[in-house]
Amino acid sequence: MSELLRAPAEIKYAEELDWLESIDDGPKPFSWRLSPKMVRLFVLGSERSDGLEREISQKWFGDRSFVERAIVTLASDRGLLLIGDPGTGKSWLAELLSAAICRNSTLVVQGTAGTTEDHIKYSWNVSMVIAKGQSRESMIPSPIMTAMETGAIGRFEELTRSTSDVQDALISILSEKYISVPELDSDGIVFAKPGFSVIATANSRDRGVNDLSSALKRRFNFVRIPVVTNKKSEAEIVRFRTEELLRRHQIDLDVPPTLLDVLLQSFADLRASAASAGSDDEKLESALSTAEQIGVLEDAILHSNFFGERALTAHTLASSLVGSLARREPEDLAILNKYLHGVVEPRSKDEGGSWPEFLEGGRDAIATLS
Repeated sequence: MSELLRAPAEIKYAEELDWLESIDDGPKPFSWRLSPKMVRLFVLGSERSDGLEREISQKWFGDRSFVERAIVTLASDRGLLLIGDPGTGKSWLAELLSAAICRNSTLVVQGTAGTTEDHIKYSWNVSMVIAKGQSRESMIPSPIMTAMETGAIGRFEELTRSTSDVQDALISILSEKYISVPELDSDGIVFAKPGFSVIATANSRDRGVNDLSSALKRRFNFVRIPVVTNKKSEAEIVRFRTEELLRRHQIDLDVPPTLLDVLLQSFADLRASAASAGSDDEKLESALSTAEQIGVLEDAILHSNFFGERALTAHTLASSLVGSLARREPEDLAILNKYLHGVVEPRSKDEGGSWPEFLEGGRDAIATLS
């Protein structure tokens, strides 16, 4: 575990999953390792009313109805499509669900413009084919095919980034539940075992890149994951991820609640500004998602630990925010500069606290990048 840069959920939470499996007496669909109620409990965490002997940590923060609908879909005959803006936790939810259901979240295909049918079906070990010919031994199954053969969950990230040919190949897998291998005379069909399903993700901002066909849409149940706008929920997510970061890097550094409030308020301000903008040129290129907040805070923490005084400051936080969000020059810098002068400067005069130092850090960062 300590030798892994990032352990998948089934390894990271192995002890917790083992314990849940040992006390789980609920009905389990197919070959599921946990019952639907326990899957939900693993993802959303336990409450006092659950009456468990130990606490189960909350790992995904969002409406429980989204998680329940996702679990019900995976127990049905349809695939699950998690759709939403970048950074809303779609991939993390897919990983947690896969870990809880089949204890394997690593059967993943990454959708890109270069993804081919081979990536979701199979390819061949060329040297073995030359030596022994085409056989099941020389075939290299895709993660999706492996999921079919083992009755597990296959994951397809960024589905709308893949071409229509790849999407069409997925239609037959979801509807027929088998893959034909015409190169083999015998044993030429790989059938899916009970428990097989597909969790796909898609960014709503990618609409129009490679739109899903009506036929493929019918094979999925859609679960739309909204951007977290509730400050309390967002604070919990950022705090949860930050604690993970500090543990992973073995960093002993406090994140003052006042600075977390400054970060949350800054993103809320910038989102409000983007919502009222008249054109895309007046919006930051960043999606201003919760994931990007975590990235800003992570950057600030690491900088403080390695190059600062081992204490997070508002100056460093502002510098990290500008550096992370200023992706277009000079457009994004102009938007951030306008925010600092129009919002942060008056607030620093009225409220004081960490805002004056945050204002100074933001101005210094913009001056450096300009």
